[in-house]
Amino acid sequence: METFKRLLFMAKQHYVRFIFAALCMIIAGGLQSALPLISKPAIDEIFVSKNIAALKWIPFAIIGIFLFKGLCNYGQSILMSSIGLRIVTDLRNKLYEKIQNQSLSFFAEHPTGLLMSRITNDVQSVQTASSEAITALIKDSFMLLSLVGVIFYTDWKLALIAMIVFPLAIYPISLFGRKMRKVTTSTQITMGTLSSLLQETISGTRIVKAFCMEKYENKRFAAENERLFKYNMKAVSVNAISSPLMDFLGGLGIAAVIFYGGFNVVQGHSTPGTFFSFIAALLMLYEPVKRLTNINNTINQGIAGADRIFNIIDRIPDIEDKSNAIVLPSVTQGVEIENATFCYETTPVLKNINLSIKAGEVVAFVGMSGGGKTSLVNLIPRFYDVSAGRVLIDGYDIRDVTLQSLRGQIAIVTQQTILFNDTVKNNIAYGDIQRTEKDILNAARAANAHDFISRLPKGYESNIGELGTKLSGGEKQRISIARALLKDAPILILDEATSSLDTEAEIEVQDALDNLMKGRTTLVIAHRLSTIRNADRIIALVNGEIVEEGNHEALMAKKGEYYRLYNLQFKDEGNSNDRLAKDLE
Repeated sequence: METFKRLLFMAKQHYVRFIFAALCMIIAGGLQSALPLISKPAIDEIFVSKNIAALKWIPFAIIGIFLFKGLCNYGQSILMSSIGLRIVTDLRNKLYEKIQNQSLSFFAEHPTGLLMSRITNDVQSVQTASSEAITALIKDSFMLLSLVGVIFYTDWKLALIAMIVFPLAIYPISLFGRKMRKVTTSTQITMGTLSSLLQETISGTRIVKAFCMEKYENKRFAAENERLFKYNMKAVSVNAISSPLMDFLGGLGIAAVIFYGGFNVVQGHSTPGTFFSFIAALLMLYEPVKRLTNINNTINQGIAGADRIFNIIDRIPDIEDKSNAIVLPSVTQGVEIENATFCYETTPVLKNINLSIKAGEVVAFVGMSGGGKTSLVNLIPRFYDVSAGRVLIDGYDIRDVTLQSLRGQIAIVTQQTILFNDTVKNNIAYGDIQRTEKDILNAARAANAHDFISRLPKGYESNIGELGTKLSGGEKQRISIARALLKDAPILILDEATSSLDTEAEIEVQDALDNLMKGRTTLVIAHRLSTIRNADRIIALVNGEIVEEGNHEALMAKKGEYYRLYNLQFKDEGNSNDRLAKDLE
């Protein structure tokens, strides 16, 4: 009920249109109820009494009823559809905004396909409930009340006989509604799993083909699709049984009415017009009852979808601005990490990290996979918050400043280059679309990207495809570097920015990175240790702890963790001391 109340509250915001729509529905329902009333004089006056005067006005009355009923149905359809579509549009916007505001841990817990299913399938079920179902609920409820009034007005004894079956219908309607909500929830969960599977296999199609796993993925998809089929069939069966059951219950009532009503006509206690008017109203009465039964199922489907949507909308982001957060001034001093500990769920990832990085300093982080390098740099832009300790920028605890002002002063270039299905120009200007073409060109030149961009069919207006599929790895990375250059942020994070490139592409990208790093406080995660020999400091991490730090020469001379990593990486090139001598040259 709480979910249904929230949907109704969203509808109340459009109360003016809702009032006019409700009036149209009431009038349409009333006109529908007038049809059995007019059948009584039609039969008694025209067919029994052969009254010519009645023959002149009754057909025109029927035409007028259908005309105005049609106009009212058209009006309520347009108005209620606009309300439903607006509710769904607002709901989809709120849901997307809430998803965007969540921290990275949220996305680790919720697969992409599942979130896509929330925005598409769940919202669609709410649209049906908020427009079609509510429309039918109001219209059919009023029609039901009007027709009940008609049958009692026509013959109250027959009406009491006919109404006996309605209490019998209450329990199955309630039962079907509960079943429908349960089945819908299972259906939407399976649809989310299916969407997630689609997203994974389509985006990873190269790996699927490289490992000849097409049949395996086909089986996985078919299994989930079969599960979805079974849930859909359950929903169909619940809907399908509702109507025949109501038909059967209605048949019981009609049979009793025909027996008693027919007996009264035969005995002369009632007229044929009265009897057929009653039968017409009764037959009309069962139709809105049947629709309301199905509407109950539809509403429960919508509520099941809305429950899942509101679960996300109501979720408080793990990381958000404090109520009194301030704007971080332009960075001039550097970054301080004090006694920082970070746990992912209950697993410690970083332990008691203490680190001071001066403005303009280049600091590289090395270590085996899983050592905590990426987790450490992710604390700087508050992708995650420390479990203990604090992170300071220019003396400000980053939890005390606004996320926008913090992240606005940090540029990031990662190994996994994220580009969008848009033009080269818009990808470079991402984050500040108001920048001039001159600024974009200068950033592209500094990133060594201008030449290959100029060779594209439409230059800077060329579309690069989903995730930049029309570009090579080195080209995508240089677009990413141009984007970071255009942002011109004082703090730069490079997360293995060249590790996935070949030697030729790495040289071009490294040159672009050198341009990007000039005058910036830079944190580098390096897979290829040859790229960080010139760093001001190198930090070695083991199991989430800093085990040593210094420049390349000092750490090689120390022969500790960095020396071991360096020796492992270049063991195929001969003795590490010979390699060190080459480096020092």
